[in-house]
Amino acid sequence: MRVLDQKKILYTAHSYPHGDEAVDGVTVAKLTGLDAAQVFKTLVTRGASKKNYVFVIPVAEELDLKKAAKAAGEKSIAMIHVSEINALTGYVRGGCSPIGMKKQFETFYHESCLEQKTIAVSAGKIGAQVELAPEALIKITRGRTADLIV
Repeated sequence: MRVLDQKKILYTAHSYPHGDEAVDGVTVAKLTGLDAAQVFKTLVTRGASKKNYVFVIPVAEELDLKKAAKAAGEKSIAMIHVSEINALTGYVRGGCSPIGMKKQFETFYHESCLEQKTIAVSAGKIGAQVELAPEALIKITRGRTADLIV
């Protein structure tokens, strides 16, 4: 949210009750009162070239690794191991945001985000979401859209 404030990007903060463990995205949507089609999860991957990529897709959907590889121009893409998330991004599993990672990785959003007036992504910790215009989110992360889901 600090990054959004600095860039003067309008957003709405949402919080939800949680324990120490990550909550699945569909549950997050219910707890925040948002439609699951509006709530997106952030997935960190590694290509065959050893380069990392971020994919942001609707919470109820599954990343299609072949489509992801095609979008990134890689021979193949695999999810990174959970143990690598914090060191690579600065975030914990379940609280990974496409905004404000330690390093700006190439980021792709499922094209359905543009059908929504606003979308919500993690605000960087479990229990916090940030809702904003998808175009603003894509711009701030220098992202692109593609068909990414199964």
